[in-house]
Amino acid sequence: MMISILTRKLIQELLSVNRAPCLSLYMPTHRSHPEKMQDPIRFKNLVKLLEKSLVKQYSAAEVNEVLTHFKTLGNNREFWNHTSDGLAVIGTTELFKVIRLPVAVEEQVVVADSLHIKPLLQYMQSVDRYHILGLSLHEIRLFEGTRYSLSEVELPSDIPKTITEALGDELTEKHSHIASYGGLVGEKSDMHQGHGGKKEEEGKDIIKFFRVIANTIYKNYSKPTELPLIIAALPEHHRLFHKVSKNPFLLSEGISVNPASVSIDKLKTLAWEVYEPIYLQKLGSLVDKFKQAKANNSGSDNIKEIAEAAAAGRVDTILIETDRVISKRLRNKDTGIFIKADLTQPKSDDLLDDIGEMVIKMGGDVIFIPQVEMPSKTGISALFRY
Repeated sequence: MMISILTRKLIQELLSVNRAPCLSLYMPTHRSHPEKMQDPIRFKNLVKLLEKSLVKQYSAAEVNEVLTHFKTLGNNREFWNHTSDGLAVIGTTELFKVIRLPVAVEEQVVVADSLHIKPLLQYMQSVDRYHILGLSLHEIRLFEGTRYSLSEVELPSDIPKTITEALGDELTEKHSHIASYGGLVGEKSDMHQGHGGKKEEEGKDIIKFFRVIANTIYKNYSKPTELPLIIAALPEHHRLFHKVSKNPFLLSEGISVNPASVSIDKLKTLAWEVYEPIYLQKLGSLVDKFKQAKANNSGSDNIKEIAEAAAAGRVDTILIETDRVISKRLRNKDTGIFIKADLTQPKSDDLLDDIGEMVIKMGGDVIFIPQVEMPSKTGISALFRY
């Protein structure tokens, strides 16, 4: 079973789905026992709610077809042994996506004629997300974090975790102690103890290894997600990694600490010390751009104007207040006209969600930011293309 990485490309794919029924399931999950033992049970109960809703409109055969992958996932022991903090499962008769999230999400199921992706948008389009690469020769670890959370990303088995896995037969003679040195801060380095030219050969091995890891992380994580990458490693490894890496998302400043030697909360604190100035700069730049655009009549915080501009493809970027819900929905996505929504479904019938989806479909950017940072009181601000 393939686990999907949350990217802009995936969001575009989900937004293009227009064949009912569209099933969206969200739930918090757990990383450790005994709490995680309840996760598959809760998942199956949510699938039953989907089924209860489906049987009102579809035949037994149609219901069985669209729920087959959901039920298979519920019985997949291996999957439930490797959960994160949150889970999104999206499905139709033609599509099935499983997305592990490093943050807890509110439990909910939605059956509709389009997919409910607001929880995914809110997380993906937040400005405070970043990756941490824990770099040593005998343990590679990847973390994904925000201002408020940090969790480890489970790397697929085909991604090398050590210098031996990465270089294989290309590694200098096996009796070399290369795997015992070069760890993260707090690990002893035996690098001086080579014989003759071994030290030089082992140094070349390290460079080769870092190049493999740099390329692998960029290709599989940094490029598709476009998240900033922070390195946690020995100071000399920072220098070598920067030398071989061509990753434009790699930050110049890193963390000199062994992630295994500190708590997840401590690592999050150290990461935020690195990333907070960049985060604040990004937010400040976005707010300044909006204020200038509004003064030049090329931006607005009027919801009606923004909805009409989004429908016409005129929105370059919108800022949406995190956790703000406006219980209206677009009646006509070609014109931007909206009407009151079903107030019994405030989480899925949200005007800001509809406008955000339109902007993304038209190639624009959607960014969720905290209320205290919003440059307007309407819950939304937009920069127009023209």
